[in-house]
Amino acid sequence: MLASCSVADGAPADAGSERPAGSQRPTGSADVLLPTAGMEYDYQIGEGYTPPEGVRAVSRDREDEPAPGLYNVCYVNAFQTQPGALPWWQDTHPGLLLRDDDGEPIIDEGWDEVLLDTSTAARRTQLAEIVGDWIDGCAKSGFQAVEPDNLDSFERSKGRLTKEHNAAFAETLAARAHSDGLAIGQKNTTDLLGRHAEIGFDFAVTEECAQFDECDAYADAYEDRVFAVEYEGEGDVSFEESCSTWGASISLVLRDLDVRPAGAKGYVRRAC
Repeated sequence: MLASCSVADGAPADAGSERPAGSQRPTGSADVLLPTAGMEYDYQIGEGYTPPEGVRAVSRDREDEPAPGLYNVCYVNAFQTQPGALPWWQDTHPGLLLRDDDGEPIIDEGWDEVLLDTSTAARRTQLAEIVGDWIDGCAKSGFQAVEPDNLDSFERSKGRLTKEHNAAFAETLAARAHSDGLAIGQKNTTDLLGRHAEIGFDFAVTEECAQFDECDAYADAYEDRVFAVEYEGEGDVSFEESCSTWGASISLVLRDLDVRPAGAKGYVRRAC
């Protein structure tokens, strides 16, 4: 994960949403609404704001309201805690935090988030009750899809988690999302791209796929149903180059690393 919102864990408020334009029904068994390849996108997980003209899809935090009339993707931090949420987890579910040999929580230092322990079926079941409630909330609020973040937490687990652990948990979350009528997006990690159909992912949300030369892999797997976020000042591939290579097929947007709302100092947003 490169960008993370700062909202603490909690139940989302109710909100309505009009039926989004420019989306399509899938041909599979899950009765969910898929995004349309190439629809203009905005990444608003830091704080929602009035979408720029032309935008047809947005990602917003699960505690935010969906944007009326657009395709709304609900951001859920499913594999790590939110910044500042550790006390809640310590008080209510200390056994679900991944710990080192000394019993100390293992932290994603880049974002001050503790990894959640997906290493056993029992813990995954308990986590699914919590995260599943959040996904239910996304559906109730009027979102059309969900993006469970930090699927790649096994890479930061000091060897205590594997991609199989996270794939198993993601499969449970996909089933929950589909039962709620939500599509579900794979968030990063090409390590699990070959298993996307088995897990149940419907589209992708990627961060810096251009910088890591991964956009084609996601586009091929999801028939161009890819929401790709690049960050200002990160990496060596310019946004102009990214747009020239991939902008005609996938939904590509440039944001500031802190995903600030429009009008805030440091706000950056460009689309191809």
